Amino acid sequence: MKPGMAVTIDGKLCVVVKTDHVKPGKGPAYVQARMREVGGTGFVDKRLNSSDTVEGTHLDRREAEYLYNDGTGYVFMDTETFDQFTLNEDFAGDAMLYLSPNASTAMLFHDGNPVVIELPGSVELQVTDTPPGIKGATVTNQLKEATLETGLKTRVPPFIEVGEMIKVSTADGSYMSRVKSE
Repeated sequence: MKPGMAVTIDGKLCVVVKTDHVKPGKGPAYVQARMREVGGTGFVDKRLNSSDTVEGTHLDRREAEYLYNDGTGYVFMDTETFDQFTLNEDFAGDAMLYLSPNASTAMLFHDGNPVVIELPGSVELQVTDTPPGIKGATVTNQLKEATLETGLKTRVPPFIEVGEMIKVSTADGSYMSRVKSE
C-alpha cells in the first residue's frame, strides 16, 4: 500500500493518504494506514498485519483544468472531453490552496466520478501581500509571512516582494525558490 492507491476496506472505497510501516520491539510488524473515504467526509485509520488482504481498485487518471469558483464549488474541465464538473469544498479541501484558475492537475476517477485531486510536487504562485523587507537584514534564517494569490500563507525570505512569482511545495506549503522571469 502506498499513498494515492485506492482500496476497498469494509465494503467502502477509500484512498490511501498516508502509510507507516511499524516494527514494534515486541510482536509482529504491521502497516498503519490512514485513508480518506470516497463519498464520505471522514478518514479511516486501519492497522494491517502481513496476513491481511486488501482489495485494490482501479482508478482512471485524467488531466483536468481548474476554471473558477462559482460560489457553490470549484469548476473543473476534463481536458480530453471538455466536460465540466463541480467539486464541493469538502472534497477539494486544501488542494485548492495550490491551484490558481487555469491550472492543470491530474485527477483520479472511479466509475466516472472524481475521487482524488493529484497535485504536482510544487506549484508557482504569485505573492499578493507581504510586509516590505528590511534593508541590510542579512540574517540567514529570517523569514516573513506572505499571502499568495490562492489565499495560502507561507513564510518567505525578506527579499521577496508583492507581485513576485514563487515556487511552493505542495507537500507542506513551504517556500522553495523564486521563479525567474523570462
